[in-house]
Amino acid sequence: MSDIPRHLEPQVDELLKQFPAVILVGARQVGKTSLAKKIRPNWAYFDLEKPTDFDRITRDPVFFFENHPDAVILDEAQESHELFKCLRGVIDAQRQKKNRFLLTGSSSPLLIERVSESLAGRVAVLEVGTLKMTEFYKQPLSPFYDFFASKLSPAKLLELTPRIPSGAVRDFWVRGGYPEPVLAEDEAFWLSWMENYFQTYLNRDIRKLFPRLDLIRFRRFVSVLAKLSGQYVNKAQMASAIEVSEPVIRDYIDIVDGTFLWRKLPSFESSADKLISKAPKGYLRDSGLLHYLLRLSTLEDILNDPMAGFSFESFVVEEILKGLTARGIQNWEASSYRTRNRSEVDLILKGFFGILPIEIKLGNKLSSRSTVALRNFMVAHKLSFGLVVYSADKVDWIENGILGVPVGCL
Repeated sequence: MSDIPRHLEPQVDELLKQFPAVILVGARQVGKTSLAKKIRPNWAYFDLEKPTDFDRITRDPVFFFENHPDAVILDEAQESHELFKCLRGVIDAQRQKKNRFLLTGSSSPLLIERVSESLAGRVAVLEVGTLKMTEFYKQPLSPFYDFFASKLSPAKLLELTPRIPSGAVRDFWVRGGYPEPVLAEDEAFWLSWMENYFQTYLNRDIRKLFPRLDLIRFRRFVSVLAKLSGQYVNKAQMASAIEVSEPVIRDYIDIVDGTFLWRKLPSFESSADKLISKAPKGYLRDSGLLHYLLRLSTLEDILNDPMAGFSFESFVVEEILKGLTARGIQNWEASSYRTRNRSEVDLILKGFFGILPIEIKLGNKLSSRSTVALRNFMVAHKLSFGLVVYSADKVDWIENGILGVPVGCL
């Protein structure tokens, strides 16, 4: 796993030069530890889930930091509340000194709370996702993301060529991006790993974070939620199916979002829309885990399932968002768009670069109907162009103002 170049490496290195500490957050087993060790291979490493390291640090954190005032990697840092309190004083004692501590954390709600309480303004927080497909195929980050570094101009995209062939894109989509199972290239191991990962998520992470949670109902909730990935979630219907209240469903969604299993896409809102639906959309972040939960193990299984289009859409959205993070694009927002008459645009990106609506299609042929919602959104918001990401083999204009981009360019 550590041999795979991650697109985030230059960004982590740059942030360490700007801040005393950097915290890498993300789901378990996405490669945070490997990334930290690769960025700073000579730093002292401590794992707070290892009892000996935990005791050594928490027994007397002041003494620990006196002996390790910098050049330290602290893995799974959310395990100790006292560590954050002490670390604040250590950093403040030499406030101008940068490049001192690299932390990782898997439990976002707990970790972010502790960072906010103790280390606000002293650390940079960077999310690490599962492998991006260009990382898996050992390709550099696509120049597609340079497009967002300044005001949007479609001319910058016309020179793009797909780096990943369509067949390779589909293979990666099927298996997802968790490094260990996808690199093993062994279907039996992939299935076993996914089952153990999901059980660990429920029985260790969720049980530890929310000890009073009804795990039986929560597991049922995740199973139902997988079938709604890429769609608008009706909380009332879910509450009825799982036999809990609607507020409980809201809490459950916050839990899966906060632990990096699920990504909520808020509704895009503007004064130009009078009939907009404010219901949020969401999806399981890793396509491989989604397919495991749906019991879809082959490409043929997936393509024959009604979830195929939703799964592919979610996969592409996550690929794009990972790319924006890796490119270091700042202050962007991702949302979905849906009107009350069910006119939908899959992804709206907004930032200093402007507003970009994106439609995502599984196939390589488009009908005129498939771009109606995109055109209507462009007209309502006075935009000169939008994108369709699909399984074509070259970048080309689909119609006036709508540019088609192959998924292999991402």
